[in-house]
Amino acid sequence: MSPLNDHQLEQIHEERKRQIKKAALKVFALHGIAGTKISSIAAAAGISQGLSYRYFSSKEELYTELVQEALDEAESAMEHIHEFPGTPAEQIRAFTCLMLDPDNRLSFLLIRQVQISEDAPEAAKRLIGQHPPEKTIERLVPIFIKGQEEGEFYEGEPAQLLLCYCSVITGLMLQESPYGEDFWTRQADVLMRMIKKT
Repeated sequence: MSPLNDHQLEQIHEERKRQIKKAALKVFALHGIAGTKISSIAAAAGISQGLSYRYFSSKEELYTELVQEALDEAESAMEHIHEFPGTPAEQIRAFTCLMLDPDNRLSFLLIRQVQISEDAPEAAKRLIGQHPPEKTIERLVPIFIKGQEEGEFYEGEPAQLLLCYCSVITGLMLQESPYGEDFWTRQADVLMRMIKKT
């Protein structure tokens, strides 16, 4: 068997790192940083604890990197919300489904932990401080105003109506559903009745 070349070694390295981060996201999201040990992450990833330290020097470093990635994904989605196809109501519905998608739940839980936990690393708290929840509302307001002008949404102060709506979505993201992982996503039309006239 011939030795692995640099490219193959790099691929193995990146795949192992992804494996560790995927396991860590689930463990951190469910147990928080204080309730998580590197050994728990290693076990979830199916590797030895010693091997995990070859990729991340501490659980704090790993936690902060996951928070950064979660924020980057959220920022990317928000940057493109105006490019979503359809009417304002269809755009807000697409945003709702994106928020409630089961694949995004763990990342959201991680971000939420940093917002409310005293145990979160300072570096993670600084990252969250650069992305206040109000920014999300601000980006949705122009879409909502257009929808009001076109008669799709209820009249009223757009930022206040969106704050109420997003607060409900946030609460649902924190809840496990006994009806399957995609249950909340399937309720998008029910949720839209909060802000949509018809």
